[in-house]
Order: sequence, then C-alpha cells, then structure tokens
Amino acid sequence: MAEAFEILVTGGAGFIGSHLVIALAESGYRPVVFDDFSNSSPSVIGRLERILERQVAVETGDVRDPAALRRVFARHQFGAVAHLAGRKAVAESVSDPLLYYGVNFGGTVSLCEVMAEFGVRRLLFSSSATVYGAASVMPITEDAPLRPANPYGRSKLMVEQLLADLASAARAGPRPWRIAALRYFNPVGAHESGLIGEEPAGEPDNLVPYLAQVAIGRRPALKVFGNRYVTRDGTGVRDYIHVADLVEGHVAALRQLLAGTAGEYRAWNLGSGLGASVLEVVAAFERATGCQIPLQVVAERPGDVAECWADPRRAERELGWRARRSLDDMMTDVWRWQQRQRDEERRCDE
Repeated sequence: MAEAFEILVTGGAGFIGSHLVIALAESGYRPVVFDDFSNSSPSVIGRLERILERQVAVETGDVRDPAALRRVFARHQFGAVAHLAGRKAVAESVSDPLLYYGVNFGGTVSLCEVMAEFGVRRLLFSSSATVYGAASVMPITEDAPLRPANPYGRSKLMVEQLLADLASAARAGPRPWRIAALRYFNPVGAHESGLIGEEPAGEPDNLVPYLAQVAIGRRPALKVFGNRYVTRDGTGVRDYIHVADLVEGHVAALRQLLAGTAGEYRAWNLGSGLGASVLEVVAAFERATGCQIPLQVVAERPGDVAECWADPRRAERELGWRARRSLDDMMTDVWRWQQRQRDEERRCDE
C-alpha cells in the first residue's frame, strides 16, 4: 500500500526533513520535497539521490505562499503531508518573534488551507518539546502542562492548538482530518553514510553542530550557556535522540494516520527518555573522536530551561516505536558526517 502514496515533506531539504525523505522512500512511500532553501542547501538533493539511487522529486517555494502550494498540490496526488518547514532557534525567536509567528504559525495556516482545498487531510506536524516550557516533573508526558517559555515554543503551541481545533471541527463531517503532533526533543546524529547531516547556516544555534565545528577547528571553543543550573553538573540537561530514530517515529505515526487508527488528533513525544547534560554530551563526543574540546562558559540564554527529557512510553505503546540508538552512536555519526564535510571542503580548495 505504501507505494501508492505521495507524501509532501515541507522543509524536506533540512536536517530532519532530508532524513525523513530517506525513511519514507525506504518504507515504500514517494516523498516530494518542498523547500525554499533559506536554511538548507540544494546540494542536499544530490546527496539524497546518491543514498537512494533514484531521483528525488523537488518543488521550490515558501510555505507561507498559498499560490506556490497550490501549484504543487495541482501537480501531485498526496496521501499526506509531513510539515517540517519552520524556524527553530530559541534565541532568534526571542529577538525576532514576528519571524517565528509568521513562518511557524502563518505558514501552517496557509498549508492547511491549501490541503483543505485539495482534499488532503492527513498531516504530521513537526512540533517541539519546547511547548512544555520549564516542566516541574520529569520525565515529561504528553499530558504535562503546556507552558512554553519563549516565542519559538509559543509558535509551536499555537500551531498545535490550531490543528486540534481543525480536527475537532471536522470530526462530525464526512471527511475528518487525522493529525499527529510529534513533539521532538533534541535531534542529533547523521545518516550512517556520512552524506547528510545537520549543516546550519552561519553560527550553529544548537550544541552538537557547534561542538563538531570546534572539533574540526572552525571555531575556537564550545560556548557553554550557563553552568549554575540546578542539575547534576550545573549545565543544562536535554533529551538527545538520533535523527534516524526520530524519522522512524514519523513513519510509524504516518502509518497510523493513513490507516485511520489514530483518531482525529494525537500528540506523541519523540525522545529517548534519557537526559544528558552539556558536559556529558561533550564527554561522549570526545570518546567518539579522540578530540579534547575547549570550553568557554558564558551567560545563560534567554528562554532556556534547566532540564527537559521525555517520557516516550505513549509512542512505544501506541506506535510500536522507541529510540534505539545511544548517545555514543549519535556522536560517532555526527563526527563521520563532519569529517566528510571537512574533506569535501578541502578538495574544493585544492
């Protein structure tokens, strides 16, 4: 059945989107990338084609542009949409909230309007653990209070509320929506081939890609944002999940949506269920690489919380999914990807 469905992947050239394209294709679906390449590189498409040994369908456009979306929907017969296009940096959202509400919320409104026009009512939404904010109980279940501490998290929560309302309004009709909100914790890692991974434009906003750039000498030291949190070593604790595990969770949720067994709206945590501090991540990276990472402790970032990790048991119980790869696996794959990138850059400079 899977091969009958084209799946639109908004943000499909990004870090998570590109890995999802592979997972969908390997599961028998036909992914179609939709991306404006504002925070990704067109070269990703060629790498995807090398991994999959086939052509990847690509449509260029901004998710906020209904006309561009309509053109894409008119050319394809989508069975579902995986909506990953969006902005994701906490600090940037604090300094530029209009951008985050415009892209994350406004883009979703445009997408859902066009989906409704074309009768496509199956949607996977890329949400975030930031919707929980500074949770008082760990691990975090899907029923925990939703109290995001920054504009990024609030923009994700606004989308979740929109989608829940959309599903509720259509429940009594002949064509209900089926929507999954997938609350990511901290995706890291890279494809085992080393061909695709996280490649942020400019200075990385997240720990692991910054760490990798320090290891290859692109940056002088890792900035540790605060070491006085009430945690076991004073640094922030997060739930890190391998991107390959994360996208496998998407495929499991998609199967539920297409089979009509998940109800109209459901949220699932996609995390490992384990918390690791900044210093523990650094230690794992040093084990994987043999590199010693210089550290620079700086002030805490606005909007950051001390600790956050998932209770992923609902996803295991309802989707038959759980994260399988370790923190050491994540760092090993990141290092393979970063080394390959460095080697390619050197060849281009010769």
